[in-house]
Amino acid sequence: MRSRNGKPGGPGKQGRPSAPGRGGGAARGAGSGAQKANPQSRFGAKGRVERKAGGGFGGRPERSTRAAPETSRKILPERGDDWEKDAPAIVAPVAEAPEITAVQTVAVSADETGMRVDRFLEAKIPGLSFAHIQRMVRKGELRVDGKRVDSKDRLEEGQKVRIPPVRREAPPRPDDERRAKVRAELREMTLFEDDDVLVINKPYGLAVQGGSGTTRHVDDMLMALMEPDGQRPRLVHRLDKDTAGCLVIAKTRFAASTLAKTFRSRSARKIYWALVSGVPRVRQGRISTFVAREEQDDGDSRMRVVRQGEEGASHALTFYAVVETSAQKLAWLSLKPVTGRTHQLRVHTAEMGHPIVGDPKYFNIENWNLPGGIQNRLHLLARRIVLPHPRGKGVIDVSAPLPPHMQQSWNLLGFDAKRYDPILDAPDD
Repeated sequence: MRSRNGKPGGPGKQGRPSAPGRGGGAARGAGSGAQKANPQSRFGAKGRVERKAGGGFGGRPERSTRAAPETSRKILPERGDDWEKDAPAIVAPVAEAPEITAVQTVAVSADETGMRVDRFLEAKIPGLSFAHIQRMVRKGELRVDGKRVDSKDRLEEGQKVRIPPVRREAPPRPDDERRAKVRAELREMTLFEDDDVLVINKPYGLAVQGGSGTTRHVDDMLMALMEPDGQRPRLVHRLDKDTAGCLVIAKTRFAASTLAKTFRSRSARKIYWALVSGVPRVRQGRISTFVAREEQDDGDSRMRVVRQGEEGASHALTFYAVVETSAQKLAWLSLKPVTGRTHQLRVHTAEMGHPIVGDPKYFNIENWNLPGGIQNRLHLLARRIVLPHPRGKGVIDVSAPLPPHMQQSWNLLGFDAKRYDPILDAPDD
């Protein structure tokens, strides 16, 4: 990210794209017509934006000195934020000669229970095309317990799957030297790991998945962890490229299926930290809006607040709390998203009039000067994630440290990352 004068970081003016749409009702302070909070909850039970001033969500003093949880496992060493420049070369796959497999009869394992037939074949024979799978099913060459099946049928533990001979391309594998470098990078990022789950501290500037003009991303790096049978860890949720912090990855098919259900059912609790412009008048509350994707003239897209019932509208709910402030100009917010909409926290903070510092897409305050010493980079961290282990082995609770550019800002503003986080008292839904 660069400032308007073309130099990276440093003082400069914040970008000023147009404000998100106001059709869904902008966030308003308690003195400007916001709905009254439900007395049963300090966050309020309804309305688009409901905030509660005073002594915290659970009656705890606002300036408690109780320490936050320590960062779990390894901490990513200090490095430059220019990830594309600092990182090793992309994992280049090395193609191998095609092969013809023999007839196989494979038993469905407990981890594979519930898999679709086509997904099962893709896992067992990496490189097998979708068209080839459909042809095998249509001709009846593929059998489950001796019977014909459809590609969308679900398998159960103990079933016998007959796979006919197939000619397939061997899965590409990274060359050994580059693979070793990427594996070392992933080890440095690791916050938690066991046989089923990997949680990494994704650096600022590293994309999670590929896209137009994106040559390096986490999904590509996971190829370095690919097993001989072609299986490799899978992403189960996403972070924006410029959002640092906790990213959960499944290492097995069973974990991928179970964790996907965990995120869909909102059983995973996520906490984010952000540095925003200005200080909310009400220190704790909830932001409830509907958001929809809007295509831009330049081919890019952004999310905007819309009215309920509009085309593409999805409900988005976020709880927030002010942790610390600096001279009424900046505030450290802790955010707990209940839903997981694209750019949800960035849109919600902008909608309440306090956009995130360094946000090139949603920062909407005219003539706002970036304070000296603060880099013009997105100040948003996926600080903590808590979720049940996919095999019932208790709870996974992982925290990530501040990325270098946010740590610099925290030091400059005198913020203490160990102070108590009041968002811990917020409801989970």
